[in-house]
Amino acid sequence: LLKRDRERERERRERERRERERERERERERERERGERERESERERERARERERGGGGGREGGREGGREGGREGGREGREGGREGGREDILL
Repeated sequence: LLKRDRERERERRERERRERERERERERERERERGERERESERERERARERERGGGGGREGGREGGREGGREGGREGREGGREGGREDILL
């Protein structure tokens, strides 16, 4: 009887631990998505500023800068997301 109780208790703890893990994972995912959206709007603002700045050459420079900045920002964002969305909230 004791053995069975101990077994059941261990299983319950195991299940609870898995639940917490899943919850934490979901939370991390939400944080990453929020960070992505914030960066996206930031990038949009950048593009608008570039557009206002100037004509032909400005447009070309803006496109190049946007592409490079976007790629770098995306990479950094992915790394930041892995480390944890907590830092994103602070920024």
